[in-house]
Amino acid sequence: MKRTYCLEVSGDFACFTRPEMKVERVSYDVMTPSSARAVFESILWKPAIRWHVSKIEVIKPIRWVSIRRNEVGAVVSVRNAQEAMNKGSGTLGLNIEDERQQRAGLFLRDVAYRIHAHFELLPNAGENNSMGKFLDMFERRAEKGQCVNQPYLGCREFACNFRLIDTTQPQAAPIAETRDLGWMLHDMDYSKPTDPQPRFFRAQLESGVLRIPAWDSEEVRG
Repeated sequence: MKRTYCLEVSGDFACFTRPEMKVERVSYDVMTPSSARAVFESILWKPAIRWHVSKIEVIKPIRWVSIRRNEVGAVVSVRNAQEAMNKGSGTLGLNIEDERQQRAGLFLRDVAYRIHAHFELLPNAGENNSMGKFLDMFERRAEKGQCVNQPYLGCREFACNFRLIDTTQPQAAPIAETRDLGWMLHDMDYSKPTDPQPRFFRAQLESGVLRIPAWDSEEVRG
């Protein structure tokens, strides 16, 4: 029993980072499928299910803003963490004054989307897991505005609001814009957990609607 849900998400800023930009953060023009999936997973994620995004509607005009931010350019090393675990003490802190980096970013501002997705029950789901059980859990949480972690728009500092949409009721029309968005990140392939690989598809915005090809379709390439 496949049931497609629709969430409306909005926020002041968003950054769906293009992977080809190595230093400065530059956003895609539109929300990516992986970012949309993360919003659904922030409401309901279980090892027994997998979300599939089918469509993203752009509700507000695409607007840009350039912001310069301070970022930390390092993480605590794995070696230091292992030594601290083995010895019971060690250096696990970072001095942000030494590791601070100032970077410019080209972000989206004042964004709103309607994202459509459904989930499938995975083969490794146990006997106690059923489609109806997870459908009820998601609907209950989404209707109450509950989430496991705060959903965000590309970067965690860009938190977003969300609400469950009744698609049988009239909704605001998407923007009247059609453009070729080029190659866009679909999602990461974790078939090899130690070496995840990105997969892309040719994104076309048609009258404000971005349709997402299935993960296993020929349109999605590694």
